[in-house]
Amino acid sequence: MTNRSAAEAKIHNIEMMGRDLGELYDALWQQLAWLHRKWEEYVALFARSPERIELLNRAAPAFFRIVQDSLFEDVLLHVARLTDKAETFGKPNLTILRLPQNMTRASAREAAELAITDAIKATDFCRDWRNRHIAHRDLDLACGTGAKPLLPASREKVSLALKALSNALNVVAQHYLDTTTFFEFDGGFGGAENLVRILDDGVKARELRLRV
Repeated sequence: MTNRSAAEAKIHNIEMMGRDLGELYDALWQQLAWLHRKWEEYVALFARSPERIELLNRAAPAFFRIVQDSLFEDVLLHVARLTDKAETFGKPNLTILRLPQNMTRASAREAAELAITDAIKATDFCRDWRNRHIAHRDLDLACGTGAKPLLPASREKVSLALKALSNALNVVAQHYLDTTTFFEFDGGFGGAENLVRILDDGVKARELRLRV
């Protein structure tokens, strides 16, 4: 395993892939890594155990409901951006759909196109939520007047979407860098796990104070 800084990794990617593909891959990799980090924080807070949900409800139920909804929708929005069309109104987008057009190796391009097709299918619900609920609010949907329901969105579907995105980038990395990335990182210091421990201490201290 080789440990590189972000700047060193970008230089290496450009050396191995060429400037256009290397810069694109590096930018997508950074975005996907950040997306995984946000999702892991969501899971740590809201999908770890019933006891953790109980703690959040004892501490600040209204606030954590807002956090839960906002973070979930932010993840869907992030996924939608990474799977957008290559261009919008003539402006280029940072999206996995730009990868094949920058790949000169035919076998690598074909493999990437297959993986990207799978990723687009797995993330379709994110773009539906973005288009009709997050970035724009469909009037008929909001008023409940016969609009087509939003495509179902769940933790399982988000996890599968992230795996499909990871696979698309790893197909490119395997062909050009002879490596892949395991995008599921530990939360690390300063994340949700630290917050939960502080909340637990605070709730216990408050309850003890009230009993005195």
